[in-house]
Amino acid sequence: MTESSPAQTASTPSDQGRHPADTGPPASSGGWGGLFSRQFAAQASILAGGVALYAMNLYFTAALLPSIVEDIGGARYYAWVATGFLISAVISAMLVSRLLARLGPSRAYLAGFLVFAGGAGLTAASPSIEVLIVGRVVQGLGGGLMAGLGYAVIRTALPERLWTRAAGLVSAMWGVGTLVGPSLGGLFAELGLWRGAYLLLLAAAVVLAVLARRSLPGPSGTGRATEPLPLASLLLLTLAAATFSISSTVPRGWATVLCIVLGLALLAGFVLAERGGAATVLPKHTYRRGNHLKWIYLTVAVYCTGVMTETFIPLFGQELGGLSPLAAGFLGATVSVGWTSAQLFSVNMGSERARELAIRCGPAVLTAGLLAYGLLQTGSASGGRVLLWALVLVAGGTGIGIAFPHLSVTAMRSTDDEAEGAKAAAGLNTTQLIAFSVSSALAGTLVSIGGDSTLDGARYMVFGLGALTVFGTVTAAMSLRRGRAEAR
Repeated sequence: MTESSPAQTASTPSDQGRHPADTGPPASSGGWGGLFSRQFAAQASILAGGVALYAMNLYFTAALLPSIVEDIGGARYYAWVATGFLISAVISAMLVSRLLARLGPSRAYLAGFLVFAGGAGLTAASPSIEVLIVGRVVQGLGGGLMAGLGYAVIRTALPERLWTRAAGLVSAMWGVGTLVGPSLGGLFAELGLWRGAYLLLLAAAVVLAVLARRSLPGPSGTGRATEPLPLASLLLLTLAAATFSISSTVPRGWATVLCIVLGLALLAGFVLAERGGAATVLPKHTYRRGNHLKWIYLTVAVYCTGVMTETFIPLFGQELGGLSPLAAGFLGATVSVGWTSAQLFSVNMGSERARELAIRCGPAVLTAGLLAYGLLQTGSASGGRVLLWALVLVAGGTGIGIAFPHLSVTAMRSTDDEAEGAKAAAGLNTTQLIAFSVSSALAGTLVSIGGDSTLDGARYMVFGLGALTVFGTVTAAMSLRRGRAEAR
């Protein structure tokens, strides 16, 4: 399919959710075979590849940073390598729906991949940590676009019968990035080739850019004019992301608490600006009374809170379980293993009742896994105890996997308006990025409360974040109740 593909015609409200190729009985063409058929394999690869590059890059850099600092110096700016990437990704993620409306899927993806590639090239060539941070900021701008487009383009690139599996595939790439990133980054670090690692990212982004240009549709020419940028919302959300990121870099204590409180206040200001603004980051119907989209986003945020435990699990594995860095890294990926594996089965759920049950139970399963992991913490853990850690974390991750694809599709189906539907899908990624920023800061603060005791820090973090994931059982139930009310 080229840029002049008939897929461009599937953009009117009356045809919403339909695709020119959406013919034949769903049972015969809506499975994994349909998604990876010759007709849709390129589109599926682009959607998955963009998110995989983004997710892998996060963990990739964490593994490489010690080698980078040893080579070019700049240890005091260590945290800003990740902070710069995250903040710029949040900004660009909020522009996905507008860029998509103006350029269409093909050119929007082309822009995202090429900006990411440019940032990777600058990072690879960096003579100092300051230049490297600039390269990471540029990478973040492209990465935020790639990650957001992975959800938003599902509606226009694929027929509705494939939406659930495509959403599951895109979501699973976060788990794949968690698995591949640390091991691949560690390999390049062992070989002393950290610059080559970013050249590999550059090459992958260029290949996907060419594939996107050839395989995805261009502008439909039928959408409504792009609304103005929501500058107040963008500013408040960017400041909130920056504040939460800074909270993990300041000395622990009142400075950290102040940053978190200020970040929460800025998020509240963002919501107020969105509710009263003519132009918004999230779909306008998110803030309407009785609409269930807000509850979907909050449930997604809860899942991201659970995932952020992976940041510190390798540390606990080394200091409490006596694991090697490599083994501890794989322990840190166990939540994502459960997430990714469960999604492959969850997307096959055929009945509406089963999908609702998955959405309702997901947060409870995640919370149970985290609490079990916290209760099993002990100093000088035996091999058997470490194995139990891995098993309960995998079990907790399945709570995310069984529900996430269905939440994603529910968000995409929350409106028949094409532009608002694309914004609803892109909002999933924006929600994830903001939730990662907030929960990362909270996790670091909770660990610091433990002081010099790694065991106390582990318990504070796991039980603290677990208390937040309990809230997901409420938001999940509300999303289902509101959805049924609207259906009537």
